[in-house]
Amino acid sequence: MMSGISSPTAPKRSRARTFLPLAVAAWAVLEIWLLTLVARAAGGFTVFALLAGGVVLGAVVIKRAGRRAFNNLRDGVRAAQAGPGGAPAAPGRSGGSGNAMTMLGGLLLMVPGLLSDVAGLLCLVPGVRERIAKLLGRAFQRRLATAAPGGFGSAYQQARIHYPDGKVVQGEVVREDAPAGPGAAGPFEPPRPPLTP
Repeated sequence: MMSGISSPTAPKRSRARTFLPLAVAAWAVLEIWLLTLVARAAGGFTVFALLAGGVVLGAVVIKRAGRRAFNNLRDGVRAAQAGPGGAPAAPGRSGGSGNAMTMLGGLLLMVPGLLSDVAGLLCLVPGVRERIAKLLGRAFQRRLATAAPGGFGSAYQQARIHYPDGKVVQGEVVREDAPAGPGAAGPFEPPRPPLTP
């Protein structure tokens, strides 16, 4: 039997999955190298202060973004309860993608390393934040459009039931005819005879 030949129906391994471990390893080596350069130039205490400052700043950023997201959610619920004539959302508040990018920036600040700190700070700059959110959104949409039929891209389509008259019904199946206990007959199993000595 030949082990070197793969079956024609096997999915091909994507480039991202092939090169991602190598990219993460290169990123880690580069971060360590930059930290050692800073430690030689400014001392170990400076490196420790930079890393601790990044963790504290990242925690503050994530806390503020989470509080803003909660306030937006609370305002949305209040507006929905007020009805169609309710108060409109306050202008100038950043939406979901702004909060998501702010939280990503805070998370990158908390990751130890200088490159991750720079990337986190870039995610906090308003103009750059919107551009990154648009690029990530387009990449995600392209990924969904090219996903395999059984993959994540068609999961939403699989969860919908289409009727011939054009109606779409969303929901879940609840089996009420499940067996009552151990040894109980299921819906497709014939009843079992009792055990006799």
